[in-house]
Parts: sequence; C-alpha cells; structure tokens
Amino acid sequence: MLRIHQRNLFQLSSCSKMVLARIARNGCQQSGGATGRYARVGSMLGEESSSVSKFHSPVSGRFTAFKQNVTPHSSNLPFFSTTGGLPALALGSRGVRTTPRYEYAHAQAAVEESDSECENLKYPTLEATKPGEKPRVVVIGSGWAACRFLKGLNTKVYEVVCISPRNHMVFTPLLASTCVGTLEFRSVAEPVNQIQTALAKEPNSHFFLASCNGLDTDKHEVLCETAADGGETHRFKVAYDKLVIASGAEPVTFGIKGVEEHAFFLREVSHAQEIRKRLLLNLMLSQYPGVSEEEKERLLHCVVIGGGPTGVEFSGELSDFIIRDVCQRYAHVKNYIQVTLIEANEILSSFDVGLRHYATKHLTKCGVRLVRGVVKEVHPNKIVLSDGSDVPYGLLVWSTGVGPSKLVKSLSLPKAPGGRIGIDDWLRVPSVEDVFAIGDCAGFVEGVGRPVLPALAQVAERQGKYLVELFNRVGKQGGGKASSGKDVPLGDPFIYKHLGSMASVGRYKALVDLRQSKDAKGLSLAGFLSWFIWRSAYLTRVISWRNRFYVAINWATTLVFGRDNSRI
Repeated sequence: MLRIHQRNLFQLSSCSKMVLARIARNGCQQSGGATGRYARVGSMLGEESSSVSKFHSPVSGRFTAFKQNVTPHSSNLPFFSTTGGLPALALGSRGVRTTPRYEYAHAQAAVEESDSECENLKYPTLEATKPGEKPRVVVIGSGWAACRFLKGLNTKVYEVVCISPRNHMVFTPLLASTCVGTLEFRSVAEPVNQIQTALAKEPNSHFFLASCNGLDTDKHEVLCETAADGGETHRFKVAYDKLVIASGAEPVTFGIKGVEEHAFFLREVSHAQEIRKRLLLNLMLSQYPGVSEEEKERLLHCVVIGGGPTGVEFSGELSDFIIRDVCQRYAHVKNYIQVTLIEANEILSSFDVGLRHYATKHLTKCGVRLVRGVVKEVHPNKIVLSDGSDVPYGLLVWSTGVGPSKLVKSLSLPKAPGGRIGIDDWLRVPSVEDVFAIGDCAGFVEGVGRPVLPALAQVAERQGKYLVELFNRVGKQGGGKASSGKDVPLGDPFIYKHLGSMASVGRYKALVDLRQSKDAKGLSLAGFLSWFIWRSAYLTRVISWRNRFYVAINWATTLVFGRDNSRI
C-alpha cells in the first residue's frame, strides 16, 4: 500500500508540474523570441499530441520514430517564415533564440521542462542519404517540367522522390476536348510512376501524394502534408541532396469577388469533369416542364472569360459540340444554347494579326458571341461587367492566365518579376544551395538580364529536359551529393527558342503560328491544313504509346459516332 501511495503521489506531482507548465506558458510575461526556417505552434503540439507510435512505411526503416501528431482544427497555421499575429509561438530549432524573462523562477523552470517535452515531438522524416548511398533528388510537382525531368533522370546515379498532390501528369493542350466528350479523361492523364518507373520499383525511390508546405534550405529538408480528401492529414519531412521545384502556377482571378466560388477553371482533369457534368446537367434541367424561357436561356448560356489559347479552344470545342451533337440529341432546347467569349482586349494577342482576324470571323460564324469587356463581379447566376451590364450564365469558365501559387508566395526565396521563384542562367535559385526551379513557378531574376518566359508547356518541357541533362552530367562527375557540386562545371546556360504556337478553333479548323516571337516574321497558317498539323503535333507529343492509342481511338470514335453525352 505504501508503494502504491508513493506511485500515485509521483503521478500527481508530474501532472501538477504539467499543469503549472501550461499556466506558466499562457500567463507569464515573456519577451524575445526566435528566428528560423520553421515556426510551430507549441501549445498545439503540446496539448493535442497524445500517444507514441511508429511511422509504418515501405521505406525500410529510414523514417524515424515520432509522437503522433494530430492535425489542428485550423489548416492555416503557419509552419514557416510568417509568425506575425500569433502571440504564443515556440519558434524552433534553427536560428538565434533569445532568453525569455519570467516573473517567477519556478515558472521559468516549469516552462523549460514543458519546452523540452515539446522538442521531442518530431515529424516523421525520410532521413538524409548516408555516405556511400546514391544522392537523393526531390522533385516537387507533376506537371510538364517535373515529368520531363523525371523521365530523363538517371536512376543508376540518383534516388528520386516525387511529391505532388496528384499522381499523374495532365496533357493540358487536349484538356478542353475532354469537357465535351471528344476525348475521354484517361486519354490526357499519364501516371507519374509510369513516366519514371523507379518510383514504383526502386526501394529508395518514392512517390508521395502530398503537398509541400515549406522548406528548410539550411537542413536540406522539405516539409509536406498528405493530400487527403476530407480525411485526417499528416505532416512529414523529406531530406534532399538536390531539390527541383516544379510546382506550377495557379489561375489568376485578379481579386475579383465571386470568381473562386462560382467559376470553373480548366487546369486539371477534375476541372474538366466538373465542367462536363454541369454542361450536361443544364441541358437536361432546361427540358423540365414549367421552366420559363428566361431560365432556359440562362441555363444554356455558356460564358468563357479570357481570350487566350485555352479560352478560344474551349469555345471552339463547345460550339462544335452544339452544332453537331446538341442539335441532334437535345432538339427541344437547341435554339436556346449560346456561347459567349469575353476578353478585355483582343483574342489570341500573341498570334499573328491575320490569324487573330481569321479566328474572330470563324468563331462568330460558328455562333460564338465575342464581347470586349472587363468583369467587375461574379454572382451565382450572373456576372457584372465594368460598364454596369449584367450577363446571366449557366456555366462560367475562367481562363485568364496563371500566376504564382500560394506555395511560391510563401517561400523565402529570391523572386523574379511577377512573383515567381528567381533563377539564374542554369535554373539555380540564387543564394540557396542545391535548389533549382523550373516551369511556370520559375522566372529569371532581374540580375540575369533576361525576360521572364511565358507560362507555356513547351517552355516547361524544355527546361525539364535541360535540367535533367545537367543533373545526369553532374551526377556522373560526383557532384550529386548535397553541397558537393561547387567545383563541377555546369556547361552552357539554358537558352529558350520558341517553336511556335497552335490553337484549334473548332469545326476542323486551327491556327499555326511558327514565328519565334511576336514581332518576328515567319510562317502562319489557318484552316483545315493547320488543324491536321495541330492534331498530328499533339498526338506525337502525348507521352506514352498507350495514351497515343487512346487519343487516336477517341478521335476516330467521335468522328464516326459523335460525342458521348453520358453524365457519369
């Protein structure tokens, strides 16, 4: 009994110390702080972590043990760089820590004990490679640049880890065709582990379905959060020898109210699926008895914002779908459906003047109404233009270009004009060791004296090809490990040559502009021959033979039997 009493008293004493630590943390006045790459919310970690477990993973024991981390209710807690506005932060492991002042000595001792407990809460980590092991390349993203890099990487020299919230690459030039059933969705999606088979086969190469939340460039670590759809999320870290950031960009909304809530974007396969469902749903809803004429016109009014290649190609596909398929399968409402393309300036502004005029005439002939205007506000059933006019809609597709993502904005890295990650002539991020950036998220810094390249698939692909050749060359010379490539020559800098632009405008017509720049002279074509060149070029650019077969079969099926209008 005496031993039981002593044990209970010891447990009570420990609990009292923990309670005292919490009171001291929340109540005592303190000054000073810490600076560093990571910032974590100490109270959240201390109070919401409850049990000890092991991180089970197929990484053969290279993840460390950790105390289970329960995700906080708010997903907006800052883990890196930004600390303003949060009074009770425990800023961690790197940087200069100043000593806080406490009013009572026992309070300081209790807080120090509590801090030591919180320091033991660690994220599961894919540890850094050891001497004698292959260097690890971590790639963030699965777009054009990332997948071209992954495809060419020599896995006999490197371990490779890819981190992305999607496990496939999207062939974006053909994405508009999937919205109306010209192509099936799987025809434009290529699994990442088929592009780089080492991700599926090699024991120390991995694909993680996760989002990157931040970097510690001093420790050579990436902080990630699992991409769970509505479920519990977990955070973990991945150590790297070389880091390639190819996270892409996000649609630009210009801060216009209501865009994100009511408009559809066209960047992912999921976006195309949502557009197709809404389009077919509106066609069926408009046939219900009792639906007014005004409501039918609104439901069947498809509005496209942005006159770039994506907006024009989607408008052309939609008009082709209306002329050929809607008129046959939805005869009751065929006279109500309409497509409007709204652009602030001229459509296809990067194309030759003659091609722009041809596109304007052809789209108008196919029933697309072209409106010059600026969107001021978006409501659930209408948009308001800057001149005060209202445009009712049933389907709104937003395609006004792309800009830096939230990740790119949050990283404490040099920036190029426009907010992209700054890079030099060899696609390295200046002043940061072993970090490279390619694709839509990267742009040349001002000191390089070169313009920021456009956010095009061919730019991203060419950068990925250049960088993987550089990595393979450096790796063979022993420069693949962290901080080991300083003396290895990098070779010629990256030079981009524009190969031309293409855009389909519907009804077996397309534009081909082979000029190297907007002001240069070159060959420009429009019409059926251009459409044939457009299809042939993109068919050969599809990554795998499997998807090339899918695309060819889908085109043939659509030509013979028409588009599939099943709402699945």
